[in-house]
Amino acid sequence: MADEAGLEAGQAAPILDISGGANQIGVRAYNERLVMSLVRRHGSLSKAEIARRSGLSAQTVTVIMRVLEKEGLLIRGQPMRGRVGQPSVPMMLNPDGAFSFGVKIGRRSASLVLMDFVGTIRHEVTRTYPYPLPQPLLDFIVSGMAELEGRMSAAERRRVAGVGIAAPFELWSWAEETGAPEEEMAAWRKADLHADVAALVPYPVFLENDATSACAAELVFGVGSQYPDFVYFFIGSFIGGGIVLNSSLFSGRSGTAGALGPLPVQNRQGKTVQLLKIASIFVLENLLRDHGHDSQPLWYSPRNWVDYGEPLEIWIQDAAAALAQAIVASASVIDFSAAVIDGGFPDWVRRRLVDATRAAVQSLDLQGVLMPDIVEGAVGHQARSIGGASLPLFSRYLLDQNVLFKELQ
Repeated sequence: MADEAGLEAGQAAPILDISGGANQIGVRAYNERLVMSLVRRHGSLSKAEIARRSGLSAQTVTVIMRVLEKEGLLIRGQPMRGRVGQPSVPMMLNPDGAFSFGVKIGRRSASLVLMDFVGTIRHEVTRTYPYPLPQPLLDFIVSGMAELEGRMSAAERRRVAGVGIAAPFELWSWAEETGAPEEEMAAWRKADLHADVAALVPYPVFLENDATSACAAELVFGVGSQYPDFVYFFIGSFIGGGIVLNSSLFSGRSGTAGALGPLPVQNRQGKTVQLLKIASIFVLENLLRDHGHDSQPLWYSPRNWVDYGEPLEIWIQDAAAALAQAIVASASVIDFSAAVIDGGFPDWVRRRLVDATRAAVQSLDLQGVLMPDIVEGAVGHQARSIGGASLPLFSRYLLDQNVLFKELQ
């Protein structure tokens, strides 16, 4: 696929806000992106289905599909025989068609993943720490990429689209809550993570807020196809989130719409505090210490927590009560079809938290509120890494979800 001229490394390609494709040479790259985005959204599509959904002519679709297949971005599925005529051949994204690195930077751990074109994590390396500092993280990214590149073939390395970083903004904030020394965390005030990584790696680099990245992963690879509008909560060291409207991320004028952590809620003592001071994993970490448990395993592997008994149940109930208030408040502003809850913990913890949140909502005054479905996220603890890894792929190959929402039916 031809790259758009005049774009700097790491800069997203412009998105044309039209409902379908156009049969003009000047928008060939756009039409190629549109075809691949439609195939990604639906899993597989025939030439006739692509033409109908995109508004492109059958001849244009045929030419585009031949080019994308030759470039290794699309592959043919098994022919499907209909009642009349030639069998229909579905086209699918080639998992080996493109790769990207995704970096998740958290306040207790970092991970680096290699993701393929259909969103599957091929390899992963992780690092835990008491608190994040710029230089050790840069060292981890460089060494981790070298390790993952060593597991790839030369052909696969040539298909790397870039590096996407999902990181909390203002990492120097909340040092007190996590026990990090403020004087060391202040190094983040002068750090330029995007520029520093770009100077060390041979690929385009993209940077996005970690919770926004997780929300994007849920939109693209999770429940996004079922709910065109949803409010999203991701519980990491600190809770964050995102907002999806018309199947597109809504970031607001400053890019911080859907941060959600600062939402005011009441704790069990009736005091108004921010949501992040109740429904965040650092709160569970402190509870475990107070009950004499080792809290370090929380960060070793989010999928392998043990049941900590009473302190875990206290945290789940408190977090659920706070989430219930936040969901009702959100639904009072926008009539979301769903509230999606996910986080850096095992599926069984997520299930208990969602069940407890549904129960907690019933104790609130819901008069005049059209409640959304309260559902589990489908991406899981790797949502931030997957969201980060998605940034280069969308910039180079795919289209904004808002365009697909308008596809012709």
